[in-house]
Amino acid sequence: MMHAATWLGAAGLLLVSSVYLRQMARFGRVWRELVAESATAAPLPTEVPTTTPVFSVLIAARNEAKNLPHLLSDLFRQQPIPGGFEVLVVDDHSTDATAQVVEQLAATAPLPVRLLQLAGQPGAPTGKKAAVQAAVQAARAPWLLLTDADCRVPAGWVRAYARTVARHPKARFISGPVLLTGTGPLATLQGLELAGLVGAGAGSIAQQRPTMCNGANLAYRRQDFFAVHGFRGNEQVASGDDEFLLHKLHAAFPGSIRFLADPAALVSTPAQPTLRQLLRQRVRWASKWRHYQTKAPQRLAVLVLLANLLFPVGAGLWLLGTVSGGAVLLSWAAKLLGDVLLLRPVLRFLGRPRWLWWVPVLQLAYAPYALLTGLAGLRGSYEWKGRQVRP
Repeated sequence: MMHAATWLGAAGLLLVSSVYLRQMARFGRVWRELVAESATAAPLPTEVPTTTPVFSVLIAARNEAKNLPHLLSDLFRQQPIPGGFEVLVVDDHSTDATAQVVEQLAATAPLPVRLLQLAGQPGAPTGKKAAVQAAVQAARAPWLLLTDADCRVPAGWVRAYARTVARHPKARFISGPVLLTGTGPLATLQGLELAGLVGAGAGSIAQQRPTMCNGANLAYRRQDFFAVHGFRGNEQVASGDDEFLLHKLHAAFPGSIRFLADPAALVSTPAQPTLRQLLRQRVRWASKWRHYQTKAPQRLAVLVLLANLLFPVGAGLWLLGTVSGGAVLLSWAAKLLGDVLLLRPVLRFLGRPRWLWWVPVLQLAYAPYALLTGLAGLRGSYEWKGRQVRP
């Protein structure tokens, strides 16, 4: 009986680690292909074919008076694109000077900037989904480009999306890369975690099995938002304004999802400054997992969780004498190799290659962290932006 248990334990550890290694290696290879493809994109034409904007940049903001001037300044310095673009900022019941800041900057802006206030909408809705919905309704352009109020965007951001739209006329949803900025071990580990999510999300999109994206950097066609009825069916989930829509558009229009692996499209956003704020953010992210309707993100989430449990579970089985130390070490090595094969090209793209040395540290911390946020996310209650969100 003990021999059978030993064999099954070792087989389980090695099976999980080998599947994880193969999947991460595939994602890493796909990432390199995406970067190479983006580098060969043709330049945009110089003529201006329309008198209406091609993109509407949508920004949901709540108490972002300090951050919005930086983002809007970035948008005012964007490289020109045929047709131009407009900016819509939706004030989600801010208690600071968010609305006044936007109005002041709009008065002297070199492009159209409009302020929408949820407090003035019918029923005075709240939350990011309501803000995005209001912006989509008011947008004038066929393509919607979304980012967050605390983000920074490079001068070629809009132009990079315009090139992708021109190159892939059948695209309906485009996801872009995001970099977490900050100093210290906590910020580095957050950045490393997000780099893995960005790489896995890009790989799954390229394989036409999209799992995840980031609402801080994405675009989709306005008419397609209405074609899939926007956020209908998940309005009760405060999070997921990005991934639920990704999954709905993929189901309605297979083969229409793209990832933009262009350095000119790299959006940066600050890491959470404290562990408490980090856990709140991750619980918010995790709260949407149980509402997924598609299998691909569920399968990937389970695989990643099992792989990150290899360290504590393997150590426990070894201490109990159920599994040999060699099998445990081999499974750990395979898992770490998978992380390296995915993260090395992604971190090189992000300009953070030295973060790779932190992978073993993240491995040690990730299992309890993932379990904690996952279980808290299942409960569905958390605090965000000064609001208590309940399931």
